[in-house]
Amino acid sequence: PGGARARLGLDPGFRTGVKGAVGDAPGKVVDTATIYPHEPQRRWDESLAVLAALCARHKVGLIAIGNGTASRETDKLAIELIRKYPDLKLTKAVVSEAGASVYSASAYASAELPSLDVSLRGAVSIARRLQDPLAELVKIDPKSIGVGQYQHDLGEGKLSKALDAVVEDCVNAVGVDVNTASPPLLARVSGLSSALAQNIVAHRDANGPFRNRAALKEVARLGPKAFEQAAGFLRIRDGDNPLDNSGVHPEAYPVVRRILEATKSDIKVIVGDPTKLRGLDARRFIDETFGLPTVQDILKELEKPGRDPRPAFKTAEFQEGVEKIGDLKPGMVLEGVVTNVAAFGAFVDVGVHQDGLVHISAMSKTFVKDPRAVAKPGDIVKVKVLEVDAPRKRISLTMRLDDAPGAAAPRGQEPRFKPQAMKTREEPHGANAFADALRRAAEKGQPRK
Repeated sequence: PGGARARLGLDPGFRTGVKGAVGDAPGKVVDTATIYPHEPQRRWDESLAVLAALCARHKVGLIAIGNGTASRETDKLAIELIRKYPDLKLTKAVVSEAGASVYSASAYASAELPSLDVSLRGAVSIARRLQDPLAELVKIDPKSIGVGQYQHDLGEGKLSKALDAVVEDCVNAVGVDVNTASPPLLARVSGLSSALAQNIVAHRDANGPFRNRAALKEVARLGPKAFEQAAGFLRIRDGDNPLDNSGVHPEAYPVVRRILEATKSDIKVIVGDPTKLRGLDARRFIDETFGLPTVQDILKELEKPGRDPRPAFKTAEFQEGVEKIGDLKPGMVLEGVVTNVAAFGAFVDVGVHQDGLVHISAMSKTFVKDPRAVAKPGDIVKVKVLEVDAPRKRISLTMRLDDAPGAAAPRGQEPRFKPQAMKTREEPHGANAFADALRRAAEKGQPRK
């Protein structure tokens, strides 16, 4: 996730134009625009000026570009915008737009963005996916995100149940900020239904943000059992109790109190301080309700409360001066983004509008059976240029940075069947004995000069 930063979402297109939507840090739509930089209108300079004005007006720092039709061309537009207006300090990223059109036409999008045209809602969704992809993607039926062409061969009920379980696992692993989450996101939390999610949002709108988890019991129809299931996955940042921003369930708070007594510390001091927690013996805090694994989990959570398990937001930093395939030279070490992974290797975008190929034999110093075990789309990797064929638009890369351009592969990565070198040697004496005899006979029979 890119986090709470102002961002611009671009939904690429040719004839219908590129739709743009600006969202502020909390996620509210503050501005929209439609530009026509590509065929048939080709209003390139005008489009750059419009985007620059939008970014300057709303202090935009991130640009999210959908990966559908005209994505590459729109990516070039963003590159020129960044180069032409360095003072804006913009960063761009290409995001998946799978399911964006389904969201745009959904009933929830109509309720969430009633005053916005359907064509612009896709750009809003693309921008929000860069802010927090999980919170945005839960608004879409998992089958519309891109399960594959064979999904219809599976049982409808079993498929839906399996996909919903995966989404629920993701939401519960990350946790949900109860004071900012949307109803679709809250509905994915264990123990909460769609009706309860709506009631939580309605209570929040009427009474202001929740100050502690106990206040959730005041929500209509949220009973003790649902509270017990859901409370540990709901986070309250900057609330009355620091534990409310952790994965520790409220029923386990007595264990934390015993830990505080043992360390003679205050909750605000011990939370996030691993030095005071790692020396504790978890077995001291076991009781009839909580066993050793639970106590160990509580101690780990206190060390890093509320830590988002997802990696920090990062984009590849393309090398300055390397903008087209002709700028590449063998031996260059570049940073790039994995765009696709196939059975024979991975394709990497190094910022020259032509993906390079890292062959499976150049992905690791050890034997690679499946490239997907080494890289996946979206990974940021460092690669070295081995060979550039500009006329054929082919770039050969390696992820083994100590490889020399044109050098042989190290041991363990040689081709399985390598042709043997031909050796020059004398023919064995009897190999062509019959031919030699004929030659000598012919020479004897020839008349002397």
